[in-house]
Amino acid sequence: MKLLSSLLAHPLTRGLDIDEARSTLLRRRIIKEKAFLHKIYLEWYHWIVKSLPAGDEPVLELGSGGGFLSEIVADVITSDVFSLPNVAVALDAHYLPFKSNSLRAIAMVNVLHHLSRSPCFFHEAMRCVRKDGRVLLIEPWVTPWSAWVFRNLHHEPFDPNATDWEFTSTGPLSGANEALPWILFHRDRDLFEQQFPEWRIQTLEVFMPFRYIVAGGVSFRSLVPGAAFRTLTLMEGLFKRWMDLLGMFCKIVLVKCA
Repeated sequence: MKLLSSLLAHPLTRGLDIDEARSTLLRRRIIKEKAFLHKIYLEWYHWIVKSLPAGDEPVLELGSGGGFLSEIVADVITSDVFSLPNVAVALDAHYLPFKSNSLRAIAMVNVLHHLSRSPCFFHEAMRCVRKDGRVLLIEPWVTPWSAWVFRNLHHEPFDPNATDWEFTSTGPLSGANEALPWILFHRDRDLFEQQFPEWRIQTLEVFMPFRYIVAGGVSFRSLVPGAAFRTLTLMEGLFKRWMDLLGMFCKIVLVKCA
């Protein structure tokens, strides 16, 4: 598997330290330049737009440096752990520098599983998001198929058997547990709801068994052209009833109910 990963590695990512700020900017460039992957992100962002609650309060995006949600959502506050040209606020997601009840939503794409102290984040999000506001997440998910992929084809740590929601971080991006969202909202859902009764889990939609793989993500070469996006999207739809076995990601909506 290491040989295959080496052969498929995107040229721009070879030899890079993913915990450096320039790696985040390169990921943004890769997402923009890879037509199929760019369309996946557009699909994700349009889901975020549809899931936002109405209101005048701003939307906070965590982990903005590698993406382009600000091109879709006009009132988004872009943020990242790094100070970057395309980011408004450099912050630590465990300590949000915003007033109480000042946000209508927090949006996160592939960010939660990097937060080494997720309970701290959920307390901060609860403080900052208004009543009926939301946290919108797209995160890796644990299924038999995704577990094989994450263990064999991906560089980030993956431990669905972790007994703790917190972990020792090796860096802002290298530190992770890709299984964390599944642990919080599926395996330990009852415990999460006991500890955070203010958050109602409104949506858990498992999806995307293979499109992200053939797109190569941000680390590998794309295996398909952008023109194949519609066809492969329709093909994925044929597997909808088997997403609990094959899905790799989950769309998650939390609503602040108190």
